[in-house]
Amino acid sequence: MTLPRTVGVVGGGRMGVGIAHAFLLAGATTVVVERDDQAAARARAGLERAVAASVERGSTPRTAPELLGRARVTTALADVAEAGLVVEAVPEDLATKVDVLGRVEAVLPPTAWLATNTSSLSVDALAGHLDHAERFVGLHFFNPVPASALVEIVRGARTVPVLVEEAAAWVADLGKASIVVSDSPGFASSRLGVAIGLEAIRMVEEGVASPADIDTAMVRGYRFPVGPLRLTDLVGLDVRLGIAEHLERKLGPRFAVPPLLREMVAAGRLGRKAGEGFFRWDE
Repeated sequence: MTLPRTVGVVGGGRMGVGIAHAFLLAGATTVVVERDDQAAARARAGLERAVAASVERGSTPRTAPELLGRARVTTALADVAEAGLVVEAVPEDLATKVDVLGRVEAVLPPTAWLATNTSSLSVDALAGHLDHAERFVGLHFFNPVPASALVEIVRGARTVPVLVEEAAAWVADLGKASIVVSDSPGFASSRLGVAIGLEAIRMVEEGVASPADIDTAMVRGYRFPVGPLRLTDLVGLDVRLGIAEHLERKLGPRFAVPPLLREMVAAGRLGRKAGEGFFRWDE
């Protein structure tokens, strides 16, 4: 195994817990950092549920106590100081990520690697605020992390080649495939995925077909594992809106946000986490 012995994850939301879970299953010790005791308790409960589900499915030969014995959830950023790799997984906001990454770098030894799980923000823009940008890389995990088959490795202008090689080896240890992309708006996956998702939303807006039929067209006709509108619900309409706004600023009107998406976000129809988006999730 090429994984660092200890992996830190800063941010214990759905993605952060998923990333920590994946590294636990691969044999690493994980330290998850959250902002306060309440958030830490939610992260710990989420990690316990994820581990229990993996054991129940037979995805791991280890027991839940064995796995959770290598996991710690804390509110102290200094607790990641011994990690060989720290993955930032806080909300998709540039100022928030810059602040968190700077504080993480301040407690890490110069031999540690640092990564961001951003799905759309510029790795170089984030790296510009770091003292050791050469040791920084994008690791774009997909939701749900343990079940997803891909990690997008985003190479910044100053990322050293050996880190890209190390990252590919870590991803392989996690049982996933990797692709390497240069830092660019939306990378490869978000750029294509958002383009398809926005067009699907426009089709609903124009009355072309129902959300279910649009999704069926892509699942049955193009062998997508999940339709673009159901995926939007899973990702969160607010998250998709934020990424689309970022891509529109960077790449122009081809990523213009459909009014329907703004209306649904304003109404609180954010997808699965709210119980309703393009589909109902409370049934």
